[in-house]
Amino acid sequence: MRWLALAAVALSTACTPVPDGPDPIRLTFPEMRSFAATSPGPSTRPNSEIALDFMDLAFRMESGRQLPTFTRFEEPITVRLVGPVGPSVPQDLAGVLDRLRKEARIDIRMTDAEDANIIIEPVPTRTLQRVAPNAACFVVPRVGSWRELRAARGTATIDWATLQRRDRAAIFLPADAAPQEIRDCLHEELAQALGPLNDLYRLPDSIFNDDNIHAVLTGFDMLILRAYYAPELQNGMTERQVAERLPRILARINPRGERRGGQIPSGTSRAWIDSIETALSGGNSDIRRRRAALRAVSIGQQLGWTGPREGFANYAYGRLQLGNDSTLALGAFNTAGRAYRQSAVTNIHSAHISVQLAAFTLISGDPDATIAITDEAIPVARRHQNAALLSLLMMFKAEALDMKGDTEAGMTLRLDSLGWAQYGFGSRDEVIDRLNEIASLVPQTPPS
Repeated sequence: MRWLALAAVALSTACTPVPDGPDPIRLTFPEMRSFAATSPGPSTRPNSEIALDFMDLAFRMESGRQLPTFTRFEEPITVRLVGPVGPSVPQDLAGVLDRLRKEARIDIRMTDAEDANIIIEPVPTRTLQRVAPNAACFVVPRVGSWRELRAARGTATIDWATLQRRDRAAIFLPADAAPQEIRDCLHEELAQALGPLNDLYRLPDSIFNDDNIHAVLTGFDMLILRAYYAPELQNGMTERQVAERLPRILARINPRGERRGGQIPSGTSRAWIDSIETALSGGNSDIRRRRAALRAVSIGQQLGWTGPREGFANYAYGRLQLGNDSTLALGAFNTAGRAYRQSAVTNIHSAHISVQLAAFTLISGDPDATIAITDEAIPVARRHQNAALLSLLMMFKAEALDMKGDTEAGMTLRLDSLGWAQYGFGSRDEVIDRLNEIASLVPQTPPS
């Protein structure tokens, strides 16, 4: 289940009014751009770590509930897309299915047959959120349509813990969301339909993490799914039976992971998870959300956490302080950045922090710092296929180039950002709003 994201950028810290900005009639938009269906990179952690992650992902749910047996689909697996969809959806779906075949070695294909194993149905966002208020999308077992889901709500039909094997599941996407959000949902919900039902906040390199940092399935995710469909495993196995076979499976499919090292991370406390979920929920007041994020930061400090969980709690707290206390926001972003820079595995996390820091350096009238920040983050956002993040970084750099007097390079980069922004944010009006908001951060009289 993909959580609704917080505000994307530190625009509310601006002290200057929003200028008129580009005229949507005169601004010539290029074609919408999208990414090829490639991997952001291979899994790099030792198999000893990955085995622990696999077991926690496979035998627990997000609520902490234990799953009694291992379940998966029997191959071949068929997928059917129903209902009206935007032009990017079939292409993105074909891309992720191709990656699942090549990287996870899963026999999965599209079909028009009504008895497909996995049904993907777009639903208007407002309709979807009446069922799951804080979710952008979700997957449920044993149903094949929104109508069937409504009839089955509150019954054991859609209880994953009652399955002995997986035969049918339905994925519900936001029909009116931006292309990137729909693609992200396709990746995460397909992965959960096929494999793990849990999310772990400790994971730095996975879409199986409710921090929403990763936009597409990673090398780690594909490795987990490949192990899920290894011939050594079968439906109905107990946790102990899977644990006994898993080391040999990982040694076979991931020989590069057969090395010493790695860490056994502590579990994530329910109090921390509850605090983060409250902070992320749009149904709570701003004050309550800020307090919840600060509580998550405090819990992590008490437990001595570093890395992804420390970074995400501070990142969430910083974003919730935007427009309220810019000093606290900047301090939280700097703390999150330090946490994420501890490992190359969290480079994409650092790139998300870079957007926030670029806003502050632009406000302070420091174009050189803005360019340095964005130059480091842009290749990372591109490699991890996050068009929204990529386009924002390009827009910030374009404004910094303008401040230095290189307006031609700034305009070239700004125009290049528009193709990515359309994929990342959807409508052209939304893209123009982003351009105008970022332009509003530039001081009216740049420092000499």
